Formats: sequence, C-alpha cells, structure tokens
Amino acid sequence: MLLVLNLPLVGLFINILRTPKNLLMPIILVLCIVGAYAVNNSVTDLWIMMIAGVVGYFLEKLGFSTAPLILAVVIGPMLEDALQQSLLLSHGSLTIFINQPIACSLLVLTSIVTMYPLLSKLIRMFFRKRVQSNNAAER
Repeated sequence: MLLVLNLPLVGLFINILRTPKNLLMPIILVLCIVGAYAVNNSVTDLWIMMIAGVVGYFLEKLGFSTAPLILAVVIGPMLEDALQQSLLLSHGSLTIFINQPIACSLLVLTSIVTMYPLLSKLIRMFFRKRVQSNNAAER
C-alpha cells in the first residue's frame, strides 16, 4: 500500500523538502503539539514533549548522537518486559543471566562493547606515557 501511495506522491514530498525552514519548522511544531495532545487529551503529555524537546536540543548541542537515544526509547520498554519475565522465571535470582550459555555470552559481549571506548582510551594513554618515558630516558 505504501508503494502505491508513495510513487505518485514523490513530487509532492520533494516540494515539501524545498519549503524554507522558517515556514516548515513552525508547521512541524504545531503538528507535534496536536499529535501529543491527541493521544491522551492530556496537557501533561504536552509538557513531557516540550521537556523532551529541550533535553534533545541540549544533547544535540553537546554532541550526543540522537540515534542511540531514539533506539533506547523504542527498545527500552521491550527490554524491561523481558527482564521482568526472566526474573519471574528465576524467582528473582540474577544468576539466570550467567547460568545459561547464550545469556552469559551475550552479557559478556555487551559488557565488552559498552566498555570498549573507555578501555581503548586507557590503553592509548598508557602507551603514550610509556613512549614519552622511553623518549625521556633516551635523552
């Protein structure tokens, strides 16, 4: 269905992209406000949207990538449900994550990937100090 709708409307979508930002951004803001309010008819949702927008703006200015944040928002609830189910099956014991080989290997892999930036920075600093001390000793 998307293919049938998108092929004839490609020209319209291109024209929307040609709209100047000073016109397009207020339209997007109004649509976001209407959409956030329409979900639950709640002003609280509007405040949450505004706060999330301000936090996102500052995170963007500080150089944080938005893709992992969006991924966390989308996948986070599913991961929470899976964690809760696992803990219910194991009667609250966290050993279920290290007793099963697949879970343990995924836990180790996740730990390595998470710690890689810090470890690589520490290793680089260690080798720089070592090279500097060797150069000082040679002089």
